[in-house]
Amino acid sequence: MKHIFKQGSQTSAPTLVLFHGTGGTEEDLLSIGEMISPASSILSLRGNVLENGMPRFFRRLAEGVFDIEDLVVRTKEVYDFLDEAAEKYSIDRHNMVAVGYSNGANIAGSLLFHYEDAFKGAILHHPMVPLRDKKLPDLTGIPVFIGAGRNDPICPAKESDDLDALLDGARALTHLHWENHGHQLSRTEIEAAAVWFSKHFKS
Repeated sequence: MKHIFKQGSQTSAPTLVLFHGTGGTEEDLLSIGEMISPASSILSLRGNVLENGMPRFFRRLAEGVFDIEDLVVRTKEVYDFLDEAAEKYSIDRHNMVAVGYSNGANIAGSLLFHYEDAFKGAILHHPMVPLRDKKLPDLTGIPVFIGAGRNDPICPAKESDDLDALLDGARALTHLHWENHGHQLSRTEIEAAAVWFSKHFKS
């Protein structure tokens, strides 16, 4: 997968794995990653799917309607890539925290839904439930920040509530943060994620 790796100043801090939104690139969330944990190494990915020339992490059939078969394949693709990247860059595979926005938050959420050891924690900005009717792995103690918009036209508030409930049911430590900026990723939401991160992880 096309990606950027930036070595952090503190090797014990979690590596942030960044996942952009639809039409983004591996450059998009670099500044956000640095705001959340300045000392962390950063591994920022670009989705391998193109929709009308716009990079995504998996295909969709329509707005808000995921191609579940492709989602499952792409989820494993990312999981395997993270194993390879950990070896290539000599980073701790078990000390990675996901940071995703929109489509990127959905693929990060899918990784949590499929693998109990995908991440040490996750920051999901404006995610939807990646897939329903799936038994989740045991996520006991894994902290997950969900940034949501009460007036988000792309990701309805119910999606955020449902995702929170599903992850909570898998014993993840969820924190649901609400904003009123639609689907936009606001500075106050990023700052809230940074405060949350500092409470759960050493950086």
